[in-house]
Amino acid sequence: MSGEPPQRPASTRREFLSGRAAQRAVERAGEALADRLTEGSAGTQAGATVRLETRAMGCPWNVILNPGPPRQVMQASDALDVVHQVERRLTVYRDDSDVARLNATAAEGPQAADRELFEFLVWTRELCERADGAFDSAAGALVALWRRARQELTVPTQGQIAAALDVCGVRRIGFDAAAGTISFPAPGFAFDLGAVGKGYGVDRAAEALAASGLEDFVLHGGYSSIAARGDHLGQGGWPVALTNPLFLDEPYVTLLLRDEALGTSGSNVQFYRHEGRRYGHVLDPRTGWPAEGLLSVSVVARSAAEADAFSTALYVMGLEKATAWCQDHLEIGAILVPPADAAGNLHPVICNLPEERLFFADARSDGAD
Repeated sequence: MSGEPPQRPASTRREFLSGRAAQRAVERAGEALADRLTEGSAGTQAGATVRLETRAMGCPWNVILNPGPPRQVMQASDALDVVHQVERRLTVYRDDSDVARLNATAAEGPQAADRELFEFLVWTRELCERADGAFDSAAGALVALWRRARQELTVPTQGQIAAALDVCGVRRIGFDAAAGTISFPAPGFAFDLGAVGKGYGVDRAAEALAASGLEDFVLHGGYSSIAARGDHLGQGGWPVALTNPLFLDEPYVTLLLRDEALGTSGSNVQFYRHEGRRYGHVLDPRTGWPAEGLLSVSVVARSAAEADAFSTALYVMGLEKATAWCQDHLEIGAILVPPADAAGNLHPVICNLPEERLFFADARSDGAD
């Protein structure tokens, strides 16, 4: 999770959506779909929806529903509370979170973690293995180093980067499944789940929505981590728009998602410049430097956490290695967007996604390979 510690709104969603407020939310179902998330394009339709919003992990979150009885609005509101529960457990911006506690004590000896958190962190190690090290959930020292550099508008020295890499790597962390404990090999190791935490929150909230009986919805965290379930307007899924990485106020492709998730990574928003050079926020945990070479990567996967992790990993890999990786992982769909050509046209590389589910918006983005 990235950004500043979130601030909860003064009034609760339950208060806002109770009684007449819930009815008004349903009556406003004819309003436009959620900002920048779900839009109609050639071959898709944007119809009436109900949207609920909260703020967590430094960004807006929405649940988007087909119109229905006020009861479903209350159910969706309750499910959004799960997002705040996940944040309180995984954030590194609060000293009392479960992950912050592990970061502070796991170098002293094995620390107990509840089964859900333990299994999730073990799973992030498996993601690291599958991504050939291009994703790493325990690169906290490296993330902190570059965060300070960005705040100070400096660039770390190679020696500082090497020192940070010495205390990074989820594959070096001890996981004792029998005891349910986690231990760090040395002081300075730290989990940072910024590349997977939002996706995990999306997955947990989507599970809560499904458990409440809702079958058709889209849920997103910060627009970049999305889960879609069921159908919108009989289209066989939900149309989800991706913004153009060069023109952030314009969509350039719409995907039709059903019972799957989407994650997008890129440095077109979070970056800084130093002595004329641009430094993005997506770091290569193998070299310690910001990744370069792609404008953005969007991944379609079974879970939002998986989509988030692999969109980050493919962005880090670069076009050639990412394309080869996708050829070996046919269960993962991807849209890889290299820099524009001399005329300003984008030529995205589409991997493992059927053409009938993709709808490009304009000529700048219609060069899919």
